[in-house]
Order: sequence, then C-alpha cells, then structure tokens
Amino acid sequence: MSSKNQNIGYLPDERPPFFELILFALQQIVVMFPATVLVALITGFHVSTTIFASGLATLSFILVTGRKIPLYYGSSFSYIAAIASIMSADAFSSYSLNDKISIAQFGIVMSGFVSIIAGIIIKRTGKATIDKVLPPTVTGSIAIIIGLSLASNAMTNAAAHPDVANTALASNMAWIIALVTLFSTILYSVYLKGKLSQLPILFGLFTGYITALIIGSITDIPFVIFNTIESTKPFNLPIFTLPKPSLAAIAAIMPIAIATIPESTAHVYQLHIYVNDLAKKKGSKPYAIDDKLGLNLIGDGIGDIVSGFIGGPAGTNYGENISAMALSKIFSVPVLIAASLITMVISCFTPLINVVYSIPTAVIGGLSIYLFGIIAAQGITIMMEKRVDMFKSKNLAVIAVILIVGLGGSFGFEGGMIPMFGIQFPAIASAAVVGIVLNLLLSIGEKSEDTAIDNN
Repeated sequence: MSSKNQNIGYLPDERPPFFELILFALQQIVVMFPATVLVALITGFHVSTTIFASGLATLSFILVTGRKIPLYYGSSFSYIAAIASIMSADAFSSYSLNDKISIAQFGIVMSGFVSIIAGIIIKRTGKATIDKVLPPTVTGSIAIIIGLSLASNAMTNAAAHPDVANTALASNMAWIIALVTLFSTILYSVYLKGKLSQLPILFGLFTGYITALIIGSITDIPFVIFNTIESTKPFNLPIFTLPKPSLAAIAAIMPIAIATIPESTAHVYQLHIYVNDLAKKKGSKPYAIDDKLGLNLIGDGIGDIVSGFIGGPAGTNYGENISAMALSKIFSVPVLIAASLITMVISCFTPLINVVYSIPTAVIGGLSIYLFGIIAAQGITIMMEKRVDMFKSKNLAVIAVILIVGLGGSFGFEGGMIPMFGIQFPAIASAAVVGIVLNLLLSIGEKSEDTAIDNN
C-alpha cells in the first residue's frame, strides 16, 4: 500500500530519488522558462540575468517561507507595461541600457516592500481579513482571467515559425508541431500511470521537439536552432546591475504590487486545494497552506527585492508551475530547490541557454494552450471548493465585472492597457482592484445579516 501511495506523487516535505528529482526539476524549468524569458525580451532586460534572478528569487522565497510553500518565482506579466514605460521614457532616452535597467530596478525593489507590508498586515490581522478582502469570488476570477488573458500568447506561439520563403508551408508545419505537442501532452497526462504519469509536460516537450527536428530535416525549415546566442566562451556570468534611486520608477512600478496581491493569493488557494487532494489520497496529514497567505506575500516581496537588486524584472509565484504540479502531482519543495539551482547554472553557460532557446516556439505554444487553460480552470476550482453561491447577485456582480474588465481590457486595448481619464491602467491589475472595491462595497451590512440568520 505504501509503495502504491508513493507512486501517486510527492507532497511538499517529501523528496523524490535523485534521478527523478532532476527530471521533475527540469519539468518545472521548462514550464517557467518561456514566460520568464518573454518578459525579459519585452522589457529589454538581460535574458541571462533574468533567468539567474528567477532561480535566486525562488531560493530566497523557499528559505523565507521555511520550505512550507512549494511555489516557483518567475517574471510577472503584470509589471511589463510599468517597466517598459521607464525603459522607453523620454527622460531616460540618453541613458545606456544598463542605466535604464538600474532605474527600473529601484521601482521593482520598492514594490517588494509593498508585498512585505501587506504580508505582515495579513499575518497580524489573521486569515479572516484576507477572506473578507479577497474572497474566492475575487481570487477565483483573477485566476480565470490570468489564464485566459494568456490565451493569445499561447495561440500566437503555436503558430510561430521561422522566416522562410515558403511561409504557407512553414505555418502549416508549425501548427503540426504545436498540435502534436498539445495532444501528446494531454495523452501523457491522462493515460500514463505510475512514475511516468508525473512527467507529462517533459514528455510532451520531447515529443514536440523530435517532431520539429523530423519536420525540419524533411522541409529544411529551421525550427530548431542551436546558436541563438553566439559567444566564444562557454561560461559567461550574467550582467548584474545595481538599482539607482528614482521617483519616476517608484511612481510607475511600485503601485503594481498592490494589484498583484490577489493573483498571488489565488495561487496559494490553488496550491492548498491540490496539495490536500494529494495528501488525502496518500492518507497523509492535511497541509494548512491557505493559512500562510501573509507568509507567501512576504516571500513574494523578498523575491522582488532579490530579483530587482541584481537586475531581474519584478515577478510572482507562477501559475504555470502550479499547473505542472497539479498535472504531475509533484509538490516537493526539494524539486523546486533543484530547479532553482539548475536555472542559475543554465544562466551562466551559453551552450545550455542555447539548448533551451532551441526549443521551437510552436512547441512552447502547444504546451501553453494546455497550461494556461489549466490556470483558468483552477480559478473555477477555487470557487467550487469554497462553494461560492452562483445564484447570489453580489457574487455574480463581482465575478462578472472582474472577468469583463480583465479580459476585455487585455484583448481590447494595445498592451492590455485600458485608456481612461488620460491615464492607462493595466487590465488585470484594474480588474483586481475594481473587484476588491466592489466586493467590499457590496459586503457592507452583510455580516450582520448573516449573524441574524445564524441566530435564528
């Protein structure tokens, strides 16, 4: 019986055998890599530094949270517009790239303190406060829009192909690669049993990668390229820069941290549900992960400070990695520690970075269709788990407004920035803030009514 239970998966305080641990760690890296690198490319930050910062911030998060919360820290999409506004500002047009990064870093570091303060407040006031401010109608809806707002990225990545003369053929082949990746990953996650069932994403990646190699050899379309970064030395340390104080960076970047709190909280609720489902199946003790909401935010803030201090973008714990854990049933903190260390090593070795870069974008797209959809589905899971009354007008109002503002803003305006009153507001952050405020306003007087009902 114990052997059978062990094959189900690994809980946060369990450590897989060494070979399995490395494979599981690589799977976590594969999942976080596309989004983290994409943030670096969009904002203009150094890719190798961003990768290194992701690993170091994850290690810091795990240490600060006492190895109790299995989450991976990666670059956040929520900060892209704010960071880009600093990087492209006319006031800094004459600055070098590193000087621009240094200025943005200051805002990133300061945003970390916002999360830490929020975490301390939650720890002192208790879980009841966070449940009132961030009920499942808010956190579940935020998880849904995070997943669905990335749908465009997943689909455009699936259609991506090299720039060749025969565009039609390349486009068709890209879709074949993406679809093979997608459906093979789904089949692996549904039908593989035992230990193999814990590696569906890695197997799906390999299947898509091999498909790309075969198609490339037949059509001469270079879907797989091994020399993206050219360097005469195999070992190159990332470019580290230090923050430079800037009021502009504080004004642009620091407030975004407030809006990312619901996202981070939703991730903890998701994790709590999936970890305890596994614990129940294994006959293990329950894990009170949802009691660590304050500690999670403190760890998140430390992650931002660590990442920002060495030249990485602002980040958050990754829903993609939670999706991977939910699929594979691997919630082991030692696996995430190994993933962090391997990520930092990869960032220093040009050949290893090139191996990761060689993964075709269409393969990443095929994986993303599945993973981003799971993030959205986890939002529904939160509301189901918390038994949200979908016939209650207040709940419907909060959910409806969050979904439409978040998704409508993401897809309706360039860069997901909603133009209003001469200012541009990030869609997901705006949806979170509006949802929180609306829920609090509609909750006025609700407690006394509930109490009266209970007393009767």
